[in-house]
Amino acid sequence: MLAKMLAEFAYEGIITPEPDGAAGPGAYRLPVAPGTVYCFRADRGAYGHWRVDPASLPADADPLAFVAAAHDTVLGLSGDTLGHLLRELTATLSADVVLAEEALTAAELADLDYAALEGRQGGHPWLVANKGRVGFSAGDAARWAPEARTPRALPWLAVHRDLARYRGVPALADPGTLYAQELPEPVRRAFTETIAGAGKDPSDYLWLPVHPWQWDETIAPLYAPQLAAGLLIELPSDGELRLPQQSIRTFLNISRPTGRSVKLPLSILNTLVWRGLPTERTLAAPAVTDWIHAVRDTDPYLRETRVILLGETASVTVAHPLYDRLPQVPYQFRELLGCIWREPIGPELAAGERARTLAALLQRGRDGRALTAELVGRSGLPADVWLKRLFAALLPPLLHFLYRYGTVFSPHGENAIVVFDEHEAPVRLAVKDFVDDVNLSAEPLPEFDGIPHEVREVLLTEPADFLPQFIHSGLFVGVFRYLAPLCEEQLGVSEDDFWSLVRAEILRYQRRFPELKNRFDAFELLAPRIQRLCLNRNRLHLDGYRDRAQRPHAAIDGTVANPLHSG
Repeated sequence: MLAKMLAEFAYEGIITPEPDGAAGPGAYRLPVAPGTVYCFRADRGAYGHWRVDPASLPADADPLAFVAAAHDTVLGLSGDTLGHLLRELTATLSADVVLAEEALTAAELADLDYAALEGRQGGHPWLVANKGRVGFSAGDAARWAPEARTPRALPWLAVHRDLARYRGVPALADPGTLYAQELPEPVRRAFTETIAGAGKDPSDYLWLPVHPWQWDETIAPLYAPQLAAGLLIELPSDGELRLPQQSIRTFLNISRPTGRSVKLPLSILNTLVWRGLPTERTLAAPAVTDWIHAVRDTDPYLRETRVILLGETASVTVAHPLYDRLPQVPYQFRELLGCIWREPIGPELAAGERARTLAALLQRGRDGRALTAELVGRSGLPADVWLKRLFAALLPPLLHFLYRYGTVFSPHGENAIVVFDEHEAPVRLAVKDFVDDVNLSAEPLPEFDGIPHEVREVLLTEPADFLPQFIHSGLFVGVFRYLAPLCEEQLGVSEDDFWSLVRAEILRYQRRFPELKNRFDAFELLAPRIQRLCLNRNRLHLDGYRDRAQRPHAAIDGTVANPLHSG
């Protein structure tokens, strides 16, 4: 953790290590207090990346002690931020220990299915306190964290339609259709009887699963008047086991893998935000899915890429009678209760295909071997050919949505899923999390004429010159910045060659669609420099742990050289 902390803080300009000429090339020193200097060795990489060698740090080096020593002189932390940060770092270390205790080899990781591999991930590679989960106790983490790898049944809740609203894609326009697909008839009958037994009309209620932690910590106390009035009625569990994914609030159905995943609000602070479900965005999720699917289904090139778009096909949102009318209160109080049903990956795969999140490619086994190296070895392909196929699977659909439709996904390691063939060669891309992570160009485009008003209203917009930043920060900086040195270390592909392959795939797309030249210029991915987004700086210097009415955004500090620029 200390090596990661030094590297990421240096990348974001939070600290400025000094070259240590007396110790030779690649040696750095960081004075943090009188008589206290941290010395280490590091390599530099694309986008200004730092790769600190953990072995160059003292064996007893302690990241918590570093923060305590450097909080004022070097890090510039306020006292309240310092206290909360130490808690988040300690929780992250505790989770890392759980992962390390039962770590697998790279070969064993490669044999895991999609759901099982999710519970073996190390978390966000960029954020240092990536498993802070403020609000969880140790017992909560043992029950509900992904690394606990414990499938559990979820309780359900009936909510009166005076509070709850349902939305679905056209095929699920009626909630009864969704419930018939997701709940066995005996469960539906039990739900109906429970509501009738409370003296209420079952047709007046919508059903949704609820996270047990959220129920106990948030719903039961904050909706107490509605519970007393019978507007909310506890239902039994549906009995199906679900497993939390890396995002914690999204659950895979283990009992019935063809069943939809459910995304539930969870009022804990993890990475940058409180993990609730914003009401209006949850309401609009099916409409966004319907539009995104329509774009794919009517575009010959997108059909050619066979991109999988895991739709958010239905949702229930539950307003809070007071908080939802008070825009000035902290945003987590307006994201308390709801559910999004998302299509699972399994039914989308052809025979012999396997899926893994992009984040998994950064995972190392306990033997030190990277999962990527294991997959390349199993494929029988030269490493550079395998990487070409990876980039050919990932980039074309993302580029086409950007250039043709002024629409960009945030293809970070959790949202982007790589589909492999039976030989472990990458063949295509799957993407999820549309309503939270799809952005539109603020500049009007003809392709926007067919976007439904509800979709235009809820999707965020950004200036045209900033839109490529989502691919840079989500994919290139957020994943490839780490994958490139890993490939140099374990596959013998130099970082320069790695980035040349990425650039070549972008240019290949641009040659295929010369009529989009003006869009290539407007949404410039190959500029000499790009803005430096900073995730850790947001927590340390911008927002800290204070409450705020709106969700925070990543900080921007300066620029970095773009390795994809021609010269």
